[in-house]
Amino acid sequence: MKYALRSLAGAKGVTITVVLTLALGIGANAAIFTLVRGVLLRPLVNRDEDRLIYIRQSANGLGTENAVFSVPEIQDLRQRIQSLDAIGDFSTVGFTMNGLGDPREVRAGVVGGSYFDVMGLRPVLGRLIDAKDDGPNADGVIVLTYQFWTATLHKDPSVLGKTVRLGSFGSRTATIIGVLEPCVPYPSETEIIANLVTSPHHMSATMVTGRVHRMTELFGRLAPGATLEQAHAELKVAHHAIMKEHPEAYPVKADFRIDAKLLRDEITSKARTVLWVLLAASGLVFVIACSNAANLILARTSRREDELVVRTALGASTAALRRVLLAESLLLCGTGAAIGMLIARPLVAILARYASRFSVRAIDLTVDSSMLWIGAGLAIAASIVLAFAPRLPSGDRPGMSLAAGGARMTGGASRRLRVFAVTQIAASFVLLAGAAMLVQTLLSIQAIDPGIDTRRVLAINVPVMSHGRTDEQVVSFYQEAMRRVRELPGVDGVALGTLTPWREGGAFGPGMQFTAEGYSRGTAEDDPRGQFRIVSPGFFAALGVPMITGRDFNELDRKDSEPVAIISRSVAQQMFPDQNVLNRHVRWTDPVIQFIGMKPTPMRIIGVAADIDDEHLVPGPMLTVYTPFGQGPLFGGRLFVHVRSDPYALVSPISRTIRDLSVDQPVERAATLEDIRAEVLTPDRLNAVVFGVFAIVALAIAVVGVAGVLAFSVSARTREFGIRLAIGSQPRHLLGRVIAEGAVIAALGIGAGLACGFGLQRLASSYFEQVQAPGAWVVVGAACTLLAAAVIASAWPAMRAARIDVIQAIRAD
Repeated sequence: MKYALRSLAGAKGVTITVVLTLALGIGANAAIFTLVRGVLLRPLVNRDEDRLIYIRQSANGLGTENAVFSVPEIQDLRQRIQSLDAIGDFSTVGFTMNGLGDPREVRAGVVGGSYFDVMGLRPVLGRLIDAKDDGPNADGVIVLTYQFWTATLHKDPSVLGKTVRLGSFGSRTATIIGVLEPCVPYPSETEIIANLVTSPHHMSATMVTGRVHRMTELFGRLAPGATLEQAHAELKVAHHAIMKEHPEAYPVKADFRIDAKLLRDEITSKARTVLWVLLAASGLVFVIACSNAANLILARTSRREDELVVRTALGASTAALRRVLLAESLLLCGTGAAIGMLIARPLVAILARYASRFSVRAIDLTVDSSMLWIGAGLAIAASIVLAFAPRLPSGDRPGMSLAAGGARMTGGASRRLRVFAVTQIAASFVLLAGAAMLVQTLLSIQAIDPGIDTRRVLAINVPVMSHGRTDEQVVSFYQEAMRRVRELPGVDGVALGTLTPWREGGAFGPGMQFTAEGYSRGTAEDDPRGQFRIVSPGFFAALGVPMITGRDFNELDRKDSEPVAIISRSVAQQMFPDQNVLNRHVRWTDPVIQFIGMKPTPMRIIGVAADIDDEHLVPGPMLTVYTPFGQGPLFGGRLFVHVRSDPYALVSPISRTIRDLSVDQPVERAATLEDIRAEVLTPDRLNAVVFGVFAIVALAIAVVGVAGVLAFSVSARTREFGIRLAIGSQPRHLLGRVIAEGAVIAALGIGAGLACGFGLQRLASSYFEQVQAPGAWVVVGAACTLLAAAVIASAWPAMRAARIDVIQAIRAD
């Protein structure tokens, strides 16, 4: 080890380059492994997590992966399933909350008394909701999530026993009874969890008896001795029987199914593909780093050929020489691993924020000793590769070794250098093509015109506050609020809508069935599904959406007037092809409307607006029916303000204006539609950035590798090049010869990368449906980039070859 240290100190350039290259490869892999372990492999805090399952009902015919459950369905399953000890229910609800500082909008879970027992969770303060908190006569109680308690209330223990007022389709008071331990916030990232009585909607007769009123997610705890497979089979039998007994609630075209999986697998399902691909990318970076380090070690070993041949001639065995190389490799890799661990720690924090977009498990990710173990393992693996990559002289025939061993070593090393360089190029090509595909996808999405004026429209959450107000008073409040905001300097228009585009896209599922006057259908099941949106007059003008024909809503469209509607262009084209649309009628036929205060009353069409795809980043045809907020029902409460100058400068004046009308009114989450769209695009942007950084690093290492190979080749062929120049070869010919050699190495690497990438894509697509092959332009672009980089990397060694002094080159040997 002392000799190895002295030897490396004498080659500072090679040592520093190898150490930094390995540090990058080891650090990146240690960080990614920590992320994968924390998100995919780390146990949950839930008690007996291997018995905790998530039950999913889907309706693939409606394009709904998770159709959730209704109360009658849950009751039926509880009575028929024997392989589960208990079933816990969870509904995600938006509450307005008053009583803890400023009024705020909170995302809440509404649960039955069995929920926390099924989930196997414990409190850190107070108690959790249990069986005595069930029933219509129970007192309203809430449990704070640990994240909300720490971030918003700063771990204030005095919150226990405080009473707050919750509003959502009605108003109830509730007492804070506890704080939940830190855990994965699934199925949604909630701030509070309340019992059923806090939500008047959950206690209504329509919720309790409506089989098609599905808004609850289910968790189950396996009975002792029961397996997931048994529970799954039993659930399928019970679900099939329920569908047979109630065919009206399960249309054949909807294709209802039931499934069950371990909760841990359910939680990590969205992150699994991304993280495994990320791990594969970091693995490629490690391969590239090791190949580059091996190139440098091979070149250095070849330059030490005289020393190694003399050692062999003096009796050193191959094992002794390997020990020398292994000692040097351990020093290099150990130092690289130590620096890599320093790189990995901040990288884990960055990657955790990245992964939190795909899995809530990444939110509380911490670094532990496993990162050190993976770093040590990678260092040892790299040490072995670097120690056994060079070919050593044989001690069987010392005389021959002294005379010709160097030449044989140089030739063998040159071939191995090229193999490692091709490997680097191949791995770099795979990464570069993948990153280019992600960047191309991101740029194409960003370039799409959403059909809305996103830059000058400010969206603000102003949720419905029905406490102490009639429906008419709620409408009057919004009308007065919009009037006052409209009078603020710089405001061009104000309107109210049901939801914020993109941020709350898909909030109403696959939409509701509707029909139109003169539309021919076989059965009610054949009715198309459309999205319903409740908007105020001026909504389309505020968002910059043109009216194609007819008029907008106005103040005369009230509850006591004729029901009217505006339809999107796609509805007009599908329901009334080549017909006059105005003054025809549409009506809702979906059975769900009875649960949200809507009626199947025919509505006269007064206008047609351009399509607004407020759900998808890539807009498509949208079947949407708009009704005036004056005719109700009211929920949501999203204010859209069209401005002339800086939108964010108006946030404070707008908030003050609304608070002047009602001190209890939450006014939150103000953002332009452009920023909201960018926020939804964040996962795609992060994918492109992370894989782009990997690709750039890999490309840089590969360029260094190609340059190193050619530099070694030029050094080893100095005599050859001198002779070529002596017999009349022009310097430019040598220049072109070396550059062509670099291009050939790059071409071979690209070919190998194409084959490996295609094989990896085929393998991955058999496990992950989302995996796609990059387009032809992406592949060609990545190939051209690598070829150009190889040519540039070849330039310096090529110029060295062209400037060789003939006399000195011939005398060199």
